Order: sequence, then structure tokens, then C-alpha cells
Amino acid sequence: MTRTNPGIDAASLDTLTDAVLTASRLLVAVSVRSVTAAADSLTLPQFRLLVVLHTRGPLKHATLAEHLGVTPSTASRMVDRLVAGGLVDRQHSPVSRREIVLEITREGARIVRQVTTRRRKEIAKIVARMPEESRQGLVDALTAFAEAGGEPPAAAAPEAIWG
Repeated sequence: MTRTNPGIDAASLDTLTDAVLTASRLLVAVSVRSVTAAADSLTLPQFRLLVVLHTRGPLKHATLAEHLGVTPSTASRMVDRLVAGGLVDRQHSPVSRREIVLEITREGARIVRQVTTRRRKEIAKIVARMPEESRQGLVDALTAFAEAGGEPPAAAAPEAIWG
């Protein structure tokens, strides 16, 4: 459920949006470096697919596409590549043989853990350079941001991959 704050003015919203956009450029750069270091041929969208399966467990194609914000056909093409690479497995649903369920493989989970470890180390270096008095505010703001965007908390992820 999306919550909005009707009391925020347009100028404040623009300033906040610009700050998040700037931070997101840095986070995307960190993400790209960590994914490239772990698996040269893996794209960021493919890695996101692996993370969704790793954090949410086995999913049907349509549900996976919804979590990724892509069409089912786009998700299907991504899955085809990851199945060929041994990172995702297709299985018949235990509920209905007509449904296919997608699940991350051990190798896919290993890559998610490896990328996350690299990313965590690089982010920790950046956070350590921040003024100490800004750190708690960052925790509060990013927690609220992730909740508003529907991202599960790190503690909810298997093996706390984001924590």
C-alpha cells in the first residue's frame, strides 16, 4: 500500500527527489561494479531477478514479472538465459502440474551472496566516510524509502543477504 504525505510542498519534494536520484547513481555504480566482478556476463536486471527469487522464494512467471515491473514475456526471456546459465530452475508447481514455478539454484544463490558481500563492503566504506551524526538519519530515511517502495527488509531475506 502506497502512503503519501499531503503536507509536503513541491519544492521540498523536488529537493528530496534530487537527493535520492543522486544517491541512486552512486548505488547503481556500486551495484554494477559488484555484479561485474562476480559474473561478467550477468546484467543488472538479471541480477535483480536472482535477488527477487532469493528473497521471496519460488515464484510463478507472472508473479516474478510483477515483482520486477516487467512484462511476462520480458521476464520469460530473462529466465531463459538464467536457466541456460544454471542460475534458475523451472519446476512444475506442487499444486498444479500446469503451472511452472521458478526457483534460484545453488549457483544463483552463491552469486547473489558473493555480489552482496562485495556491495556491502563498498557501501560500508562509503558510510564510514559520512559524518557520524548523519548515519542514524540515513538509516531511518532509507528504511522508510524501502518500505514505501515495497522492498522486503534485509532481516526478512534468506541468510539476511541485504543486512
